[in-house]
Amino acid sequence: MGAKKGNAVVAQSGGMTAAINATLAGVYSKAAQAEEISKIYGSLHGIEGIINDNLKELNLNSDEVEMLKVTPGGYLGSCRYKLPTLEKGPEVYNSIFETFKKYDIRYFFYIGGNDSMDTANKLSIYAKTIGYDLTVIGLPKTIDNDLPITDHTPGFGSAAKYISTACAEVYLDVKSFDIPYVVIIEAMGRNAGWLTASAALAKEYYDTPDLIYLPEVTFDINEFFGEVETLLNKKKLVVAVISEGIKNADGSYFCDTGALTSDNFGHKNLGGSAAILGQMVKDKFGVKVRPIELSLLQRCAGHSVSATDINESFEIGGAGVGAALSGLSDVMMIFERAEGSEYSVNIGNCPLSAVANVERKIPREWINEAGNFVTKECNDYIRPLIKGELHPVMENGIPQYIVCK
Repeated sequence: MGAKKGNAVVAQSGGMTAAINATLAGVYSKAAQAEEISKIYGSLHGIEGIINDNLKELNLNSDEVEMLKVTPGGYLGSCRYKLPTLEKGPEVYNSIFETFKKYDIRYFFYIGGNDSMDTANKLSIYAKTIGYDLTVIGLPKTIDNDLPITDHTPGFGSAAKYISTACAEVYLDVKSFDIPYVVIIEAMGRNAGWLTASAALAKEYYDTPDLIYLPEVTFDINEFFGEVETLLNKKKLVVAVISEGIKNADGSYFCDTGALTSDNFGHKNLGGSAAILGQMVKDKFGVKVRPIELSLLQRCAGHSVSATDINESFEIGGAGVGAALSGLSDVMMIFERAEGSEYSVNIGNCPLSAVANVERKIPREWINEAGNFVTKECNDYIRPLIKGELHPVMENGIPQYIVCK
């Protein structure tokens, strides 16, 4: 018996990456070739587009697909919508499946992170309870690299490339000044420090960064001051890279002064650790301090993507369609790193239930004993993921990206 026939819908959710559209391009390219799929729809703004019957039929030519692969942001738009349980929101499930039925949707591809996989899992379970024939495939996406089971996540490599490059370039700029100087660079990462750890790759070529602080290890302000003082006695420029989610001994976020808001999932909207810490360093040591919050720049730098990341993201999107057509459902596609000295990955899958709402953090053994830098094993893991360059088409010096209309 062959795969069922019907239409497909693909959606993007959560925070953006420079590679999320490459996965979308992979889904579209493979689905457009499938006899079993008649039409491919994009849901505008994630699951909310399905709830609100806001779908757009996708018809992309080969040039547009290639442009989509290197376009940052979410081509279809995104959302941070927490799907309620069936008991608390039966009307939401009714709306979703009314849209599925209206457009004869039989394949649902959701590109996102932990919370998005939870949404996909809930819909797959509900489809079975009402007897609706729906194939659900989750496709990983997050610069935070904190999804379990998969070796790494699409989007992380490009963000890591940007961070390590930015760290090197900031160092070269600031070292031009012959004065005592402390630079504090803040990278994203609420509970997992993968992005911040990627700054260590710059150390292989330049004398920077000096210190790296991650959410996985308690941040002690007095120990930090001691490290900075020791370094300032040896040299004039000190560069520290910190995660936005560094935590105090009581588990509270360093940047949480009581004014932080939360998103729909209850996650604190972090940011500002570098500014707070920078002022504290300035007050204590009286030196020039430059706090730098990379913020959205680390996830939308289409001019500085990793070719490895973009190509793998495209491939995993296509693999998700292949898995769906083979009869698989309720799974997330994953990368499995092959053993050996040369980097390569295979694409497999795991149950959505094993991924939903689970975070993967940096192993403690990949962080030095002092808790202020990462080990060679961590560098060896990240290094292959940032390799290779891809550049957008340029016109009059400005990159040309594709925008959904």
